[in-house]
Amino acid sequence: MKRCSTSIWALSVYFAFFIACNDSPKPSDSLTEEEQMTESSEGGLGGLALYTVRDAMAEDPRGTLQKVAEAGYQYVEAAGYEAGKFYGMSPSDFKSYLEGLGLDPVSTHQGSVTFENAEAMMADVKAAGFQYFVIPVPPMGMFEFNMEERTMNMNGTAEELASILDSLGQKAKDAGLELLYHNHAFEFEADEDGVVIFDYLLENCNPDLVNFELDLYWVTAAGADPLLYFEKYPGRFREWHVKDMDDQGRFAPVGQGKIDFAKIWAQREQSGLKYYYVEQDMTFDGQEPLEAIKLSQEGLKKFGFE
Repeated sequence: MKRCSTSIWALSVYFAFFIACNDSPKPSDSLTEEEQMTESSEGGLGGLALYTVRDAMAEDPRGTLQKVAEAGYQYVEAAGYEAGKFYGMSPSDFKSYLEGLGLDPVSTHQGSVTFENAEAMMADVKAAGFQYFVIPVPPMGMFEFNMEERTMNMNGTAEELASILDSLGQKAKDAGLELLYHNHAFEFEADEDGVVIFDYLLENCNPDLVNFELDLYWVTAAGADPLLYFEKYPGRFREWHVKDMDDQGRFAPVGQGKIDFAKIWAQREQSGLKYYYVEQDMTFDGQEPLEAIKLSQEGLKKFGFE
């Protein structure tokens, strides 16, 4: 089996990909019940990847979702599914609670999917109101994370991964969902045979079954140009993760780094973009994630996002 790997300082955060939020929901005392049901994101922009506020979601999912709506986000991407529940809520309860806040459930990361659990998991995803079922890393044992060395590895070949994604994509289609694959940086490295994983997936996965959520930070970290990918593979990038990169290469709120999002946004139609999400995997210098998402909301406006 061939192995592709990358080593970037920030990869240490990804040990949490397969750790679901197991805490029971706690009521928030920040708003009355009536205010909870009427709070909306009117005037706000785009979506938030809830992985950004994962610690707060583990402690108080309902109260945190209120704050996400208050920050101006219109829809969310989940990353907290465990034992048939999203952040401790049944699919129907999770959907209803989001709708009461004026938030739409659009996308969810489901890293623990297998061929054996896919149908039940997809039924839960559909019941929660999601449209996109996202594979965040190579599934079913193909992904390895080494905390000590801070490396991501993929065991197996791009061909094997493409086959898995196509099979899961068919299951998703049968369930009334759309399957997307989310990139990091290692997929842009060539393996020992000169195969670039991301390019192989784009060229060989069935576009009727598999498309992509492009993480703009990780594309930049890999030294790739998203605009060239839009040009070469138009219409394949249904969702984006929008997060900035500071001068030290760290994650940063949108508008407080060096990525030219205006240039990327201008090519959204060629990309095939349907939804985008602010995501910030880590915050620095004492900044809290709930502060960072407010700054990113202002950054979206700065770059002309709609």
